[in-house]
Amino acid sequence: MLLPRVVEVLSNEHISFVVIGASAMAAHGVSRSTIDIDLMTLDPRVLKVAMWSDLISQGFDIEIRHGDADDPLRGVVRFESPGQRPVDLIVSHGGWQARVIESPETAIFEGLELPVVGKVDLILLKLYAGGPQDLWDISQLILSTPHGTLILEVEKALEGMPPHFRTVWSRVVE
Repeated sequence: MLLPRVVEVLSNEHISFVVIGASAMAAHGVSRSTIDIDLMTLDPRVLKVAMWSDLISQGFDIEIRHGDADDPLRGVVRFESPGQRPVDLIVSHGGWQARVIESPETAIFEGLELPVVGKVDLILLKLYAGGPQDLWDISQLILSTPHGTLILEVEKALEGMPPHFRTVWSRVVE
């Protein structure tokens, strides 16, 4: 299976990662349709073909895309295999996103216990992306948490974040 093989390589290389995106949403009780599973790391070693040579030799399709100087990502590694959910490994630049990887929760995906981004950090990632689907995802996460506690936690986490985050956040909570 594809996901276990990707996770095995990451683990063997001691590369920290977390599950993000729709799969993380599902781990937090909000289901929406998705085809792939998204992982995030800060480690640029994953953008080297040599890291994935065993998977390539086993017939897995791997596409490595490098971000340019203006890209908010260092790059993305896309893994595909017929009949299996694709895996996207997103490589972030770090900074505030390091906390996302440093404080994960865990959930079961395809029979594996994996690190998953916490709700507050997932919302920060969604605020950073800022697209229409991201805003809907944030509202669903808020609705899935009783008593408005998540709103207070996010507002505390927004302290010290770039102003863009607060602008997007205000559109969500209005």
